[in-house]
Amino acid sequence: MKKKAAQLAADYAGAVVFLLALWEVASLCLNKPYFPGPLESFLAFGREFAKGLWAHLLVSTARVVASLAAALVPAAVLGMILGRVERLDRYAAPLIYLTYPIPKIIFLPLVITLLGLGDISKIFLISVIVFFQILVTARDASRQVNRSMVDSVLSLGASEFQIYLHVIYPACLPKILTALRISLGTAIAVLFFSETIASRGGFGGIGYHLMEAWARLEWDVMFAGIIAMGFMGFTLYLFLEWLERRFCPWEFM
Repeated sequence: MKKKAAQLAADYAGAVVFLLALWEVASLCLNKPYFPGPLESFLAFGREFAKGLWAHLLVSTARVVASLAAALVPAAVLGMILGRVERLDRYAAPLIYLTYPIPKIIFLPLVITLLGLGDISKIFLISVIVFFQILVTARDASRQVNRSMVDSVLSLGASEFQIYLHVIYPACLPKILTALRISLGTAIAVLFFSETIASRGGFGGIGYHLMEAWARLEWDVMFAGIIAMGFMGFTLYLFLEWLERRFCPWEFM
């Protein structure tokens, strides 16, 4: 286990070195003030973090986590039910097919008008987008559960709830967690857009901080915000991967 962890750490370290080298080469080739190198950017990140970037980072992270948590349970439960109850899915499928492809970000002005510029509007919009991604994955996973597994549990006198708890849920969980990891990138992208368009002053989040730096032409500070958002996404992704390894160890054997 320790050897595997050491190898994983070495792989990540190699990836970081490669990306930093690529960044440095691009900065040297462009030789423009709006594209500073990694050293200058990380120094700015250290300064900005001490001056309050940590608070923006905390606010943005809380918004993403709250959005994913708000979408996960209802989307997973409804998806597993729709995948098993064909009659209910027949009525729900047209609604899903009609609404899922619509880019929900276009409703941002309406959501802001209804819910204001605070956290609620951002969390609501991100949750709606992530909800559909998890819902479709959970429904498809529930459909693919082996019928013989369900029949064997039924033969032992299991109730409908026990079928979901002991058969459907374990079978769908790996794909649901994978969908959650994929949805993380979407959630952060929507968060950035919403924070740049709909934020008050103060600690409005990383997107707000980044765009404020861009407006002032403080390029190193802007890249400090980019580093902060990348760090947030990477940390949350690792956490979700840990959850998948923790609750679905058979997927990694």
